[in-house]
Amino acid sequence: MASAFQERKLVGMFGAFDADGDGYLREEDFRALVARWSRLPAVGPGTELRTRVETLLMGWWAALLEAGDADGDGAVGLGEVLLLVDRLPSMIADVTATADTVFDAVDANGDGRISPAEHRTLVETWNGRSVDMTGVFELLDLNGDGHLSREEFALLWRQFWTSDDPVEPGNWLCGRFAAAG
Repeated sequence: MASAFQERKLVGMFGAFDADGDGYLREEDFRALVARWSRLPAVGPGTELRTRVETLLMGWWAALLEAGDADGDGAVGLGEVLLLVDRLPSMIADVTATADTVFDAVDANGDGRISPAEHRTLVETWNGRSVDMTGVFELLDLNGDGHLSREEFALLWRQFWTSDDPVEPGNWLCGRFAAAG
């Protein structure tokens, strides 16, 4: 079972994915997420990256449905999402593959690095709204060069989805989350 820390970290992501705010994830919520990502310049309709993003997001929807929809109603609650989170540490290759697609989608200028502004775009695209990112990028920039390389991003992405260690910087990759207590 996912830890209290992992649950706290993922509550915000669940809320971001739950486009209609009904407390459950459904295919329509993931279609809305694809639509949000499609507003990014490199992910526009008809692009190869648009196809990759849609395949990625709808693939994760299928995995969620398989792992968490025990009653077969086509809806997945937070507790059911946490069932898939339990499996992610054994799916590192899949998690890393998603990092590559997300990296390509947010690297707006194609320079092979994610800037603080591009990182903000990532978080706001996931959340569908503006969010407070004060001090977050500085936690993520592992070598202090002002950008995230593909390798840094992949490590941070894996940490976000699989880590139960509150000190790992990747926990902040998708923005702030509620403090304990």
